[in-house]
Amino acid sequence: METKQLGKTGVFVSTLGMGGMPMSLSNRPEESQSLNVIHRALDLGVTFIDTADSYCKDESDKHHNERLIHKALQSYNGDVSKVIVATKGGLMRPNGNWTRNGNPQHLRETIRVSFEALGGNKPIDVWQYHAPDPNYTIEESLAPAKEAVDEGIIRFVGVSNFSVEQIKRAQDVVDIVSVQNQYNPWQRQPEFDGVLEYCEKEELTFLPWSPFGGSRRHQGLQDFPTISKLAQEKGVSVYSIVLAWLRSKSPCILPIPGASKVSSIEDSVRAADVKLSNDEVQRIDRETASS
Repeated sequence: METKQLGKTGVFVSTLGMGGMPMSLSNRPEESQSLNVIHRALDLGVTFIDTADSYCKDESDKHHNERLIHKALQSYNGDVSKVIVATKGGLMRPNGNWTRNGNPQHLRETIRVSFEALGGNKPIDVWQYHAPDPNYTIEESLAPAKEAVDEGIIRFVGVSNFSVEQIKRAQDVVDIVSVQNQYNPWQRQPEFDGVLEYCEKEELTFLPWSPFGGSRRHQGLQDFPTISKLAQEKGVSVYSIVLAWLRSKSPCILPIPGASKVSSIEDSVRAADVKLSNDEVQRIDRETASS
């Protein structure tokens, strides 16, 4: 698979990544299936895996996905030296809900648990602040990440669900290499709020979360006639077309589609070979503008 640079780090990763979240929520598959999915992704050349401390069932299950990914890497019989695992901290899962926690002491602690969950023998490749908590300033919440970089516990830092102004404030605290915001045919905010443009200017990698619209919406991709027609013409799924569309929107974009089945990651990886013309991209843009 083609590779691209992660931010300005000099580190190159696969042009398509994989999100680990579906393998750890309440409806997660058997562990053996998840390990097979991650191993298949590695077989196909995926070297960027996105996770979070909150990818779990609830607070009693915290860090499940990080431990799963570490187990998969440890049990893989190929070379994993180039694999970059990007995790996140700052969300809580009380009773399976999602709440924000930017308390610096909490973040200080969860960074260390993530470090251990991912093996504890090398720095966390990328640690991302999951979402800003209005109860704390950006500066307060990112101070523990800067400390962890200085201590050698974190290698690179990213942010998630951040505006341009918030990214700038984060950059004043610690070097930022990536931004992870929602971006899909229904949610095209990064094109219009300046975040995508800012990432290009600053050479930050943009990681679009929920590229297919999430579990409730992804079936609706079939309802976009242009996406459906292009999928038929090119002999691929509507999901591959959406990933190709996202990649075509900016050279800084690195999609991280979630997977919990081998067939899902195989399908996503096919998107790396799908090329869309400018006209095809514009047709999708027009069709999704009113969605």
